[in-house]
Amino acid sequence: VQLQASGGGLVQAGDSLRLSCVVSGRPISSYLMAWFRRAPGKEQEFVAAVTWTTSSTYYADHVRGRFTISRDNAKNTVYLQMNMLKPEDTAVYYCAANKQGLSVRPIVYDSWGQGTQVTVSS
Repeated sequence: VQLQASGGGLVQAGDSLRLSCVVSGRPISSYLMAWFRRAPGKEQEFVAAVTWTTSSTYYADHVRGRFTISRDNAKNTVYLQMNMLKPEDTAVYYCAANKQGLSVRPIVYDSWGQGTQVTVSS
């Protein structure tokens, strides 16, 4: 399966962005989809995930209440709506997929997009 992330950009603190991840090669309905991010000088970290049915979503503490993950199985696309952005949200954001289930560990995910840069200025 191939993942193509987009939607990043340069915004000011308090602004919003919506990231998209288009999946090709397989229907995303069979995958758990997630977003991770890597800030300069830091390790890759889990941001959010959504299960196959979209009935369950999971968020890292530092984005809960500000970010919303969703999926459109008909469009083979997963989204990350990011509101009230902070400078510490600056990172390259990656979408990822796996068939094993929810995990915050990057190694569990076997398909990754190329990343999209999000920069939040203060």
